Amino acid sequence: QVQLVESGGGLVQAGGSLRLSCAASGRSFGSNAMGWFRQAPGKEREFVSAINWSGGNTYYADSVKGRFTMSRDNAKNTVYLQMNRLKPEDTAVYYCAGYITGWYSQTRDVDYWGQGTQVTVSS
Repeated sequence: QVQLVESGGGLVQAGGSLRLSCAASGRSFGSNAMGWFRQAPGKEREFVSAINWSGGNTYYADSVKGRFTMSRDNAKNTVYLQMNRLKPEDTAVYYCAGYITGWYSQTRDVDYWGQGTQVTVSS
């Protein structure tokens, strides 16, 4: 059974930083892209970032570009999201996403989801 388990969320002041982790089990994602999505209260889940299998290519939503950095450690079957210069509008539940083939920014194309971790940014 594939599981994606996020950690690292919490409460932080605007301008602060958090680092999210997503540990996968049940299968190796070393040959697969991984992603992060987020869902704010009353809003649809949206794409945040994705990383290819090697970590050589990363992709970001315009709203986080330059502030967030996604990385991965295939030996640990884990991906990370370093979030800097956080803003109140970054408040959301952050979900880890796993792909079987390729990567996509649409939620319907994600093959595996984590349970989510809450990030709250106070002003």
